[in-house]
Amino acid sequence: MPISPQDSTPSSVDDARNRLLQLLARQAFRLGNFKLSSGGVSDYYIDCRLTTLSALGGLLTAHLFLDNLMAANPPFDPPLEAVGGMTLGADPIAVGVAIESALTAAPLDAFLVRKAEKAHGTGRRIEGQVRPGARVAIVDDVCTTAASTIQAIEAAWEAELDVVAVRCLVEREEGGGRRNLDELWHAHRGGACPFQALFGAQEVRAAHKELLRQGETFSGMGGAGAAS
Repeated sequence: MPISPQDSTPSSVDDARNRLLQLLARQAFRLGNFKLSSGGVSDYYIDCRLTTLSALGGLLTAHLFLDNLMAANPPFDPPLEAVGGMTLGADPIAVGVAIESALTAAPLDAFLVRKAEKAHGTGRRIEGQVRPGARVAIVDDVCTTAASTIQAIEAAWEAELDVVAVRCLVEREEGGGRRNLDELWHAHRGGACPFQALFGAQEVRAAHKELLRQGETFSGMGGAGAAS
């Protein structure tokens, strides 16, 4: 059944968060045996793109990321100018946040980080209207080892962007991602990485298991996947 505009508009941040958690638990989370891109194995897998690329999931994700960034305490000063990250996981998040911000007093542009510089045209690695010195947030969908997030940060630094925030949708809470980000930040910026996750994997797992307890069944994801 199509969702009416009234039904798709969250009544509060807590409402949006609860609804997105249910979508992640229903659409993006599976129990099983999975090989991760980090080389490890896990008894669960999260493919956040199944949610961030859905109509309602994309809307709720953009709403929550934008609220998180705009509610930063202390606030960003000077303010943020753009949001982006490594393709493909960050693409729907960055674009959604930019669209969601368009009617605010502080709209944010989106940018996308290629895995490598393109071999034709301008040869750029970062796509979007971001200039050297712009204050930006790096976003990602899942953080395990934080490899893709770190690649995006390093590409942004190479392009002389000022990374002032790092966010992900779901932190797997294993694989050392948060530690790896802090080590990178200490080495280059002399402090802890300004990293936050909207959800922890165990929170999504608990919501998924509650749906199973209630009798819901879930189809597979089409094979083992990779999470960075």
